[in-house]
Amino acid sequence: MKKFLFSLSLLLVLASQAKASFMLLPMDAEQQNHLKAYGITYWILENNVEAWWLLNYRGGSFAFPHTVIFEKECKTRGVSYEVIPDAAFNRILDEIAQPEVNMDAVKLEKAPKVAVYTPTGEFKSQRGDEIQPWDDAVTLVLTYAEIPFDQVYDDEVLADKLTEYDWLHLHHEDFTGQYGKFYAGYHTQEWYRENQRLSEEMAAKHGFRKVSQLKLAVAKKIKEYVVGGGFMFAMCSATDTYDIALAAEGIDICDKYYDGDSPDPNPDPKLDFSRTFAFKDFELVKNPLEYEHSTIDSHYGRTIDPEQDYFTLFDFSAKWDPVPTMLTQCHTRTVKGFMGQSTAFQKQTIKSNVLILGETKPMKEARYIHSLYGQGFFTFYGGHDPEDYRHYVNDPDTDLNLHPNSPGYRLILNNVLFPAARKKERKT
Repeated sequence: MKKFLFSLSLLLVLASQAKASFMLLPMDAEQQNHLKAYGITYWILENNVEAWWLLNYRGGSFAFPHTVIFEKECKTRGVSYEVIPDAAFNRILDEIAQPEVNMDAVKLEKAPKVAVYTPTGEFKSQRGDEIQPWDDAVTLVLTYAEIPFDQVYDDEVLADKLTEYDWLHLHHEDFTGQYGKFYAGYHTQEWYRENQRLSEEMAAKHGFRKVSQLKLAVAKKIKEYVVGGGFMFAMCSATDTYDIALAAEGIDICDKYYDGDSPDPNPDPKLDFSRTFAFKDFELVKNPLEYEHSTIDSHYGRTIDPEQDYFTLFDFSAKWDPVPTMLTQCHTRTVKGFMGQSTAFQKQTIKSNVLILGETKPMKEARYIHSLYGQGFFTFYGGHDPEDYRHYVNDPDTDLNLHPNSPGYRLILNNVLFPAARKKERKT
């Protein structure tokens, strides 16, 4: 991503136009590229200029001081904007402040430093860029929106490098050490064998006998990161397998196909749900050849017609509940559903303190959940790719140039900007 440091001339422009006018990035139907609008806002923050997130105002619009350079950048990236006088912006703030309207203005102060937990280093050096033959919605949208991020993996997590970051995304990982339970369909393919070999080498490098033990240690380090104030976001299999790994500490839940020996024959009564982030009272899927981990996921048994598969975002009070309001900002309240290894979450397995942000009402399932945990936060988002209803192994990456206004991808970017909010706005 293009890096930009303010020159003296830009500082002079800012000084000369201070409070003269603002730029408004509308996030309703008038915005021609919703996803890149987040990138513009991030770029503004990255260059030490504060911005406003106008919750529930025209789809959750952004505003910041106007300069000709900011205007040029919006034109370059194809982002719709409006230049409004200072007095007009103050009238918007006054309108938002009215107690009877469900809106709020949140100050964004600093661009969060972003990390994505995905295979790096030794994994990529031996197989190129793709150790796993599927895309990742978060890295796709961060790249498209031009929001910079670092890649971290087991080495970095175990070396306590997460403290350098404000926001962490978990790539579509299987934290149980069962390689996504892809054995039945893919164990003869090169990518599967290579992933297993490298994973076993990584475990041995860090002194673990099994990959499941390595992944548990990583999951616990991530938990420390969140408890200490980090923001963690996960999609698809990284949601339920993360909590399964924590609950199953000290229990062998991996069959011989994955770790060479037989699992505990009766693990369910031994699961400790006090260790998990979001889920409780689930049972494990014992069949090692079945492409499913537990009863958390509602994937199997879903009878909804794909054309009717939409989930609904809940409305929250912007003034009293700014956090869930930020996370659900969108230009529509109904979002097209999409499947994944973990498609959605059975409501009976969700802890009572976890907030449901979006649900598929006909299926009585949660698609999008969030909660405070320790001093930090986590968000779990079901499904694999918001613009690919069924994304299969080896399918090509989604081209976001074809989906610049994707509501499902907007939800991801809400989470990316959330840590930029003034701290007092993040209290729940």
